[in-house]
Amino acid sequence: MYTWSTEQIDPRDRFDYWREVRAKGLFGVTAELEPERRRDFFGKFSLRKLGQAGLIEMHASPYRVERRNRDIADARSDSLCIYQQLGGGGWFSGIRQGDFAVRNGMFATSYADLPYRTVPLQDDGFHLRILKIPAADIPEPRRGRLDELVPRPVQDETALRPLLESCFRDLLEGDDTSTATDAAPLITALAHIALIERGVLRPGGRLAQQALRTGRLSLARRLIDKHLLKSALSPSLIADLLGISVRHLHILFEAGEISFSATVTALRLERSRRLLRERPDWTITQIAFACGFDSLATFYRLFNAAEQMTPGDYRARPA
Repeated sequence: MYTWSTEQIDPRDRFDYWREVRAKGLFGVTAELEPERRRDFFGKFSLRKLGQAGLIEMHASPYRVERRNRDIADARSDSLCIYQQLGGGGWFSGIRQGDFAVRNGMFATSYADLPYRTVPLQDDGFHLRILKIPAADIPEPRRGRLDELVPRPVQDETALRPLLESCFRDLLEGDDTSTATDAAPLITALAHIALIERGVLRPGGRLAQQALRTGRLSLARRLIDKHLLKSALSPSLIADLLGISVRHLHILFEAGEISFSATVTALRLERSRRLLRERPDWTITQIAFACGFDSLATFYRLFNAAEQMTPGDYRARPA
């Protein structure tokens, strides 16, 4: 992980450095800001390399951004970009399909080597993540159509955006020791889900179905975690939330090599381990039911099987 901020630069030079070195070199854009506002400028970013792909998070005070034909010629990327807006929002203009805004929490996609202009919607400036996936790393994209993907918000808010968001979170939650090989299936799934949303991949095709399975399994695990304490947690509940059949749900988990019930148990045990460490004032019984176990005997049996010790002995161990 590489991180950088304008705190390393004299205030008088911060925006000029950002414009000439960071904006042009990292993002391949032209940055503009009125001279009287430059002394107060701040910007920071992190860059995590995932093979040839890159995951960037940027937070900067307001300025104007333009990717011109000259910028594209000087810094070609040939990538699919997936943007996640983390704060405020941005206004995009100068695009063939018309102007639009991307607000907090929204996703957008584009081909990197097309011109655009953008400014933040609010005074808090830019705050977003960008996943740049080289076109060469996307299995079998229909290249001519990839080149036509002008910036556009993700419009499928019901079915595809939750899958993008869940896979994005999985990618972010991978630690710095994760290898590019570990991240590759998620990156491919994110690229293909984005291309399904843009109409480049047919949802019924082999690659699209594989990506949808990856996204649905990711989201299913998050839904289990969200509803972990409910006594009504069941395959039918999660399948209904995903909009798929119970049989399809079990197939997803079989492909992931851990069953639905084993996933529920693993998450409940992980929560119990955390509570045993963090809540010494709680009884073992309170912890068992706070983790969704239906009885104290079931909790003891499963905990012993996983840890080869009782919950009480686990709690008594030195930190």
